[in-house]
Amino acid sequence: MVRPTSTAVPTERARVAVAVAFVVNGFAFASWISRVPAARDALGLSSAGLGLLLLCLAVGSVVALPLTGPVVHRTGPARGVLGGAALVVAGLLLLALGLSAGQVVAAGAGLTLVGMGVGGWDVAMNIEGAAVEQRLGRVLMPRLHAGFSLGTVAGALLGAGAAALGFPLPAQLVLTAALALVAVAVATRSFLPAEPAVEGAHRGGSGVGRAWREPRTLLVGVLTLAFAFTEGSANDWLAVALVDGHGIAQSTAAVGFAVFVAAMTAFRLVGGALLDRFGRVTVLRAGGVTALLGLLLFVTAPGLPFALAGAVLWGAGAALGFPVGMSAAADDPAWAAARVSVVSSIAYTAFLAGPPLIGFVAEVTGVLQALLVVLVVLAVGLLAAGATRPLRTAAAG
Repeated sequence: MVRPTSTAVPTERARVAVAVAFVVNGFAFASWISRVPAARDALGLSSAGLGLLLLCLAVGSVVALPLTGPVVHRTGPARGVLGGAALVVAGLLLLALGLSAGQVVAAGAGLTLVGMGVGGWDVAMNIEGAAVEQRLGRVLMPRLHAGFSLGTVAGALLGAGAAALGFPLPAQLVLTAALALVAVAVATRSFLPAEPAVEGAHRGGSGVGRAWREPRTLLVGVLTLAFAFTEGSANDWLAVALVDGHGIAQSTAAVGFAVFVAAMTAFRLVGGALLDRFGRVTVLRAGGVTALLGLLLFVTAPGLPFALAGAVLWGAGAALGFPVGMSAAADDPAWAAARVSVVSSIAYTAFLAGPPLIGFVAEVTGVLQALLVVLVVLAVGLLAAGATRPLRTAAAG
């Protein structure tokens, strides 16, 4: 990493601004995810039908992700985040309309727009976060992703409170959309200015094509995919599993999801210290084992306390995979936009394949047993953990 420079004051402002982008992203996402059971009931969906609805979210993200790297390369992270937020807002409003009318097609179209916005927003804010991390000269990405988790905690608690009070989900989504758009519009004004040196490093294009041919980038993508699948399966199915598998009320299930993201938040807050002391590879492998044990406990738990304990271990173990993958992809600032775009595209395949895969398996085995699919994916992904070792120089790889 480079040393801090005389631009410390604007860099500190940019650090706060990109942290806000992470928090709001998590808030907007979790305010919807925490009430998936209510959406399922409003639309009268089976487990397989719910999996297909959630697939719309992933399809939107996967469509947007390959395009985001070149867009951010040309327009900058600020516009990328703002454009992604605008799509999320439009999608939430359409989703609210679909739920109010009981129209699955409209709800699916809204989720597709949300997915497109979340994908673009995610890549752009990670590129900005990596740039700020380089400027500050210290590990920052786990804390930024902790901000995302804090946002998901707030969104999940909002969902739990709304469910307990009987507040309509469509109205909640409209409120979330308004808050998200205002917050992002203000925050992106303090992002870092464009870096001419980085942009000029590959004037012939965005570099995405080259990044897709780099073995290290692809392996980092596989590792990040495994952790994204581990995290995303909880986002999509933890609340449903508590309701259908453990017989918990919807309001309590939303709290259970909040427990999961709270555990992720705590470990992301201490993640920088752990990474500095033990290194990326050791921390990722230890986290993967912890997530595996937590998922097993959640699935086999004889009661709610054990299920919540499993959710804590599941969240803690999955916490650092995605932020470390983003940092590893952005080790060389000159190629950060291209590599982050490629790694994100690979990782978001988990969100494309995960919801329908678990949904279809749940039709046969039940939702708790279907979550065991995550064990296989995470075990395979951990084999690629060594690829996250930092590059020796900015020009390496």
